[in-house]
Amino acid sequence: MITEIFNGLPIPPHFNSPRVGEVWRVPYQIRVQEAKQWAKQYEIQPASQDQLKTCLILIDLQNTFCIPEFELFVRGKSGNGAVEDNIRLCEFIYRNLGKITEIIATMDTHRAFQIFHPIFWINQQGEHPTPATLISVEDIQNQVWKVNPEVANNISGIDVQFLEQYALHYTQSLAQKNQYPLTIWPYHSMLGGIGHSLVSAVEEALFFHSIARCSQVQFEMKGNHPLTENYSVLQPEVLEDFQGGLIAKPNQELIENILKFDRILIAGQAKSHCVAWTIDHLLTEIQARDIHLAQKVYLLEDCTSPVVIPGIVDYTEQANTAFERFAAAGMQIIQSLSLLD
Repeated sequence: MITEIFNGLPIPPHFNSPRVGEVWRVPYQIRVQEAKQWAKQYEIQPASQDQLKTCLILIDLQNTFCIPEFELFVRGKSGNGAVEDNIRLCEFIYRNLGKITEIIATMDTHRAFQIFHPIFWINQQGEHPTPATLISVEDIQNQVWKVNPEVANNISGIDVQFLEQYALHYTQSLAQKNQYPLTIWPYHSMLGGIGHSLVSAVEEALFFHSIARCSQVQFEMKGNHPLTENYSVLQPEVLEDFQGGLIAKPNQELIENILKFDRILIAGQAKSHCVAWTIDHLLTEIQARDIHLAQKVYLLEDCTSPVVIPGIVDYTEQANTAFERFAAAGMQIIQSLSLLD
């Protein structure tokens, strides 16, 4: 069960909510000693002893999305969405430390030459699209945007002719599935960069949980294929090329791992994109097996925010509509003040 009573374990004294929107080094060795003492003081058992197995899935809680001065800060409607979400999330983890069996953290992972980055495309003047540009099927057909020929030199086994045909196929595939059109994003979550890292306060909470509960965090990388977006950690947006060749495939191993838990909690960024897409793919798997499994999925609604770029795009309505659909399918919508029983 999950109740809406504000109690549970206290918040450890090291947690400093005003610093959740900053980047800093986690003092691991100090936290190890504190976590061990915390577990002893509050009689927190190792996760292996849990009778009710609970998994917390955290979607892309990385600096690039969650720190205000970084590339794709998720503002939400409040303007400070991801920071506020992560304060609530960290407190949720600490209060429910003894009930969360395992934590899975997804990591959006990119390099420069990918289909959603500006360098991949050029116009007739040789200019690259600016971030937030939407590229449609018609844009490809009318050569408003063309594949940058230099891209082929950075993707093994691919030539320009293939890429040009693939670009049309890719945008058509998104349109046919009624998905968001190809969006050009600023360079973000760059592999090896500071934006790729977990938010410091979240990393600290996960590390504290690992030590206190003897439970290793499972990290899942996504988004590193150059020819497809990968909002969902469970499946890329496009799986085949225009010839029917396999581009990518669903993360079936992760799907099986998630569904083995008795209770599945989901939070992260952004509600309108990577969170919604992950939940949608999970729901598809559940409906193919047993619709009643949806009842063991809990969505932490106040620990996620939609993409909002003032004056450009606002995906709040799409995000809320998706969550309404998930709730109608049997998933539970909860708040961070909830207590795991």
